[in-house]
Amino acid sequence: MSKVACVMTSMFEDAEYTSPFKALSDKGHEVIVIGQEAGKEVEGKNGEAKVKVDLSIKDAKPTDYDALFIPGGFSPDILRADDRFVEFVKHYILHDKPIFAICHGPQLLITADVLKGRKMTGFKSILVDLQHAGANVFDEEVVVCGNLVTSRSPDDLDAFNRESLKQLK
Repeated sequence: MSKVACVMTSMFEDAEYTSPFKALSDKGHEVIVIGQEAGKEVEGKNGEAKVKVDLSIKDAKPTDYDALFIPGGFSPDILRADDRFVEFVKHYILHDKPIFAICHGPQLLITADVLKGRKMTGFKSILVDLQHAGANVFDEEVVVCGNLVTSRSPDDLDAFNRESLKQLK
């Protein structure tokens, strides 16, 4: 089974973490939450989910993980101000490892400047940002481009989870 790095901080979209986490865990994959401070509890923007950070970004090595999961909400925008997270996520594109980014999750990839020519989607408000980053943007529930799986919103979670799991087979 795969070891999946999940980068996030508070203000993540609750269901965009809990639903993929459950789908991945139910299939035997291990999801490790990487945040700014190990042991700290982060809370979803709707107050429905509280998650303990397993590992600090300062101690995280992208080579230790098979895939990357980026929940949406405001968390990706907060994390992309920290170069350590930007470099961490960049590794997955550069080394052709699976990446699952939903809603605002692609904001971290925009900042990493690794989207030129990639097919993807995201929340409506970041679509123009994706285009400016060089991505080919589609308004679809899920877009798969090689190892990159993206979706728009919590409404797309079934398709997002299905395609993310296919990447780990």
